Amino acid sequence: MAKVHVTDVVLRDGHQSLIATRMRTDDMLPICSQLDSVGFWSLEAWGGATFDACVRYLREDPWERLKKLRKALPNSRIQMLLRGQNLLGYRHYSDDVVRAFVQKSADNGIDVFRIFDAMNDMRNLKVSIEAVKAVGKHAEGTISYTTSPVHDIPYFVNLAKELESFGCDTIAIKDMASLLTPQVTGDLVKAIRAETSLPIHLHAHATSGLASMSILRAVDNGVSIVDGCISSFAEGASLPTTESIVAALKGTEYDTGLDIALLQEISAYFREVRKKYWQFESDFTGVDTRVLVNQVPGGMISNLSNQLKEQGALDRMDEVLDEIPRVREDLGFPPLVTPTSQIVGTQAVLNVMTGARYKSVTNEVKNYLLGHYGKSPSTVNADVRSLAVGNANVIDCRPADLLHAELDKLRNEVEGLAKSEEDVLTYAMFPDLAKTFLQERNAGSLKPEALLSKDAVTTSASRYAPSEFNVTLHGETFHIKLTGSGHHGEEQRPFYVSVDGVAEEVVVETLSEIEVSGAQNGNSESKKKSSSSSNGSGRPRPSHPGCVTTAMPGTIVDVKVNVGDKVSAGDAVLVIEAMKMENEIQASKTGVVVAIHVKKGDTVTPDEALLEIQPD
Repeated sequence: MAKVHVTDVVLRDGHQSLIATRMRTDDMLPICSQLDSVGFWSLEAWGGATFDACVRYLREDPWERLKKLRKALPNSRIQMLLRGQNLLGYRHYSDDVVRAFVQKSADNGIDVFRIFDAMNDMRNLKVSIEAVKAVGKHAEGTISYTTSPVHDIPYFVNLAKELESFGCDTIAIKDMASLLTPQVTGDLVKAIRAETSLPIHLHAHATSGLASMSILRAVDNGVSIVDGCISSFAEGASLPTTESIVAALKGTEYDTGLDIALLQEISAYFREVRKKYWQFESDFTGVDTRVLVNQVPGGMISNLSNQLKEQGALDRMDEVLDEIPRVREDLGFPPLVTPTSQIVGTQAVLNVMTGARYKSVTNEVKNYLLGHYGKSPSTVNADVRSLAVGNANVIDCRPADLLHAELDKLRNEVEGLAKSEEDVLTYAMFPDLAKTFLQERNAGSLKPEALLSKDAVTTSASRYAPSEFNVTLHGETFHIKLTGSGHHGEEQRPFYVSVDGVAEEVVVETLSEIEVSGAQNGNSESKKKSSSSSNGSGRPRPSHPGCVTTAMPGTIVDVKVNVGDKVSAGDAVLVIEAMKMENEIQASKTGVVVAIHVKKGDTVTPDEALLEIQPD
């Protein structure tokens, strides 16, 4: 048995699990020379939620991050997490987009592609794996581990055999929710080794407190590579501590050969860095054995916490955690990993917040039930399917087979904004976010010199949303967004502000106390925003049964009706994006639409009338 190799995830999964993926590139680069000299098998530094967080919250170009890391880590394999046909977005992409994304990721510095599918539907992995092999990079086929009545060791062994047949270089066991026990780990590794010839790579989160024991059992049974995280971003919802793994194996036949003193030096650096991100620390840290039942992965618990906090409903977290396993069973026991973790989690939040299960069903749940994410591991609840999609046909082919080549269409849609093929792919992942991001970048408002100086609050003439701005305070830069307000005319009313995507509520006497927004086109003479602005401050309270409201804060994606339209109770009238998922808002009554108080792009909060219907 050769020594055990180590992959460290501090540059990706560590901060994704503990500080909601908010670490900036500038805090990674200073320590890269030390990371590069350790001798890790690989450094996971890209993919997963980092791409989304860069564009959505940090206003960084994710491709530029990758280029900088590649330059700073010349001796290390850089590894990314790729969601198969979902790439780094939340839908399936056509095969030409998948191939282009893999090509550009390789061109910009990725050496190892860890490729998984949330459904373990091997049809959704094949093209990605082929694309990685075509560009001469390392393809790590990945099993998303979970537990259910249908997920047993023979099930996972069959997946591993299929991954080997696809030409993968290694097989990863991805235990994102910390469900592996030591005994099952040993049995699973032994069974996969007996049926395949590929090296096995174990990725196990520490949430349940079992991962370190499982790693030792895995090593004893032939795992070649294990994942750890530098201690200052390890444990809890993250991964086991790299230094501890190295110490545990030192002097054995599996000795990693890594220098603990150097690892501790790196940990001291990140310990100081982490202090800068205190506002993103999850309320759910440390060992949480509830995960063995609810199966919520590390990267999901912090998002759920933030979303419930935004609604003033953090005290209902236990209800949501109890509801998640019920929704998962209704959907046929999918593993909870992006995007199925968001699909199940968002639906569970809706079920709790609306007070009725499946009273409101997200578009993603509907698409899931129609087979558009792949084949569910088990039979779905027929009553839920009927309630959500009626008698609509369920597809049984590979979902991407229904997609036409779309790369040329995407290029045309973003022509003039995109300066490179990488920009086109950013737009493909997150169209609305990317348009604003590329506009701001091209106008220069994302450059350091365009950010605000210490203790100053102004806006750049080149910004496109006067309710958004960057503030640099004591060397830290924050992205501020005014997302909504209370009702005009109140002596005191709340203003909802997000700081790097985390919601806060500020109560002020009058709007003039908030001297932050400036005017459109940079006219700073007026510092006040009208109470009827598109951020929602002019919307009336719900005052009659025909008022349509939202159960959670979000952004209007589509208005499906016009004033004067006849609607029936239950008809979809609006589409809102919340928790990165789209949700149709339905007519509360049968009647005629008499007022619409929102438009596409508006941010909305509960307790506002978004649309009014005059009942029949």
